[in-house]
Amino acid sequence: MRALVVRSPHDVALETLADPIAVDDEVLIAPLLAGVCGTDLELIDGSIDPSYVRYPLVLGHEWVGQLVDDVPGVARGGERVVVEGIIPCGRCDECHIEATNRCTTYDEIGFTRPGALADRIAVPKRLVHRVDESVHADDAVLIEPMAVVWRALTRFPLRDGLDVAIVGDGTIALLAAHLVRRFNPARVVVAGRRAAQAPLAKAAGADEFVTDVPVGRFDLVIEAAGTGPAATSAIALAARGAMVILLGLPPHGTVIDLAPDDLVNDDVVIQGSFGYTSQAFTDVVEQVNAGDLKPSFLITHRFALLETDQAIATLRGDVSDTEPRGKVVIVVTQLAQAFTVPGASRDE
Repeated sequence: MRALVVRSPHDVALETLADPIAVDDEVLIAPLLAGVCGTDLELIDGSIDPSYVRYPLVLGHEWVGQLVDDVPGVARGGERVVVEGIIPCGRCDECHIEATNRCTTYDEIGFTRPGALADRIAVPKRLVHRVDESVHADDAVLIEPMAVVWRALTRFPLRDGLDVAIVGDGTIALLAAHLVRRFNPARVVVAGRRAAQAPLAKAAGADEFVTDVPVGRFDLVIEAAGTGPAATSAIALAARGAMVILLGLPPHGTVIDLAPDDLVNDDVVIQGSFGYTSQAFTDVVEQVNAGDLKPSFLITHRFALLETDQAIATLRGDVSDTEPRGKVVIVVTQLAQAFTVPGASRDE
């Protein structure tokens, strides 16, 4: 089969590998669409904490696929599914309190085990979720990153009427703007770097998009750019009693300056949020299947598996300053075209 392999940092290529074999409780899935993101760039560049990656690896942790065979109790062969990427052991203390994202045995699709940028993938049956036939693949492929955001937003209760600032203008930031609307905020401001992202931010649910520092202080600040300066900016925007959520993943070893007395005096909560729990993933699947979440408008670039060089270049910012860049997806198999939204753009 074909697979996009990172042999070692800075060494990535489309290779031919042996087909996977499903063992024990595993099932085989044919990936249809896979999203690529900034974390994939960090895997390619070798900037992720070595504790969370095993080279060589097959990329692909945001995806939707098609079951190869019937899986009783889950779906029939040929039906579309999504799969939780974090593989919890189910036995440790963290799993027992449903903090499956913190399982003491770290294992994740596309990081420590083969990802979905391949013609076939073997995954644990217990982590497979059926996608309703009414759902477009373009919406389903965004379930994994939505689960990341959803877990952060639901970890602690959020009251209605919050003033929300989001630092960053990439996919996670835009999904944060989209999902936070479900908590009835008073306003949502997205602070990005590229003015071209403004239409996407507005479509996602932002009341305002700025390319400088937002005016005022905010009750909820979400950092989604994944840089040290962005984290510093996010903390500086926090009002008294605010919560700051750090969703971005800066390169390993990034440090920032903090003024602890300001955090204490302002009664600020800083929340780091890692991945998603099984419950958060399930919650998002249910909302997508119900038609309550349709994030496919964020897909701006589409490539074939043979065009991964162009996809990676686009992800790195090789686009016009006047061109919006939302989610970059790779069509793993042409079967995906039957399930995608007509008119979704593709970078030529």
